[in-house]
Amino acid sequence: MAQLTKRGVLAAVVCSDSFMKLGKAQSKVFGVPDLPLLEIKHPLGGLDMETVRARAEVALPQLLKFIKASRAQKTPETQA
Repeated sequence: MAQLTKRGVLAAVVCSDSFMKLGKAQSKVFGVPDLPLLEIKHPLGGLDMETVRARAEVALPQLLKFIKASRAQKTPETQA
């Protein structure tokens, strides 16, 4: 993700709440301290698909907010 972000590619990381602190620290280490982390409830392992889907639906508004904010920051010259 860090390489993509540094190249100007829109990128975010889905991170469970138990690993948010680590995710923030790692984004700084890799030189992208503003890398968006979309937070979901931990754990995901061992869950049935319906529970995983429900957690993804909780993260969806975060993703949409990130995309809208990213589009708003682009200038007309950088928009494809």
